[in-house]
Amino acid sequence: MLFVPVCVTSGTWLCEEPPARYALVYPARGSAAAATGPPRPDRALERLIGTGRAAVLHELERPATSTELARHFDQSLGTVGGHLAVLRDAGLVAGTRVGRRVVYRRTGAGDALAGDAPADGDRRE
Repeated sequence: MLFVPVCVTSGTWLCEEPPARYALVYPARGSAAAATGPPRPDRALERLIGTGRAAVLHELERPATSTELARHFDQSLGTVGGHLAVLRDAGLVAGTRVGRRVVYRRTGAGDALAGDAPADGDRRE
């Protein structure tokens, strides 16, 4: 099997030449320049959960509603809501209903993952 990266935006193809020559053609992602150099620990969270979710998690250093987050990041409410749902399912954020709004905040696990451990005795769950 021969793997062939190409500069197209989407799609994959399987090429064959009988009796036994096959090639998988796929779109290349990133660049070799990005793979060089030492890893950056300050970007590890972004690589782990994605830049959008990492940004939301960092922004929740102070509690906020999904509307406030959407306005801050200039994203749709659906996009921010999707990020919050994944973070909530992972136990990294929690929402509290305040009237007609839901205010999201990081949990203790979210603080630890974001690198902002709570002060002694100030443990959030």
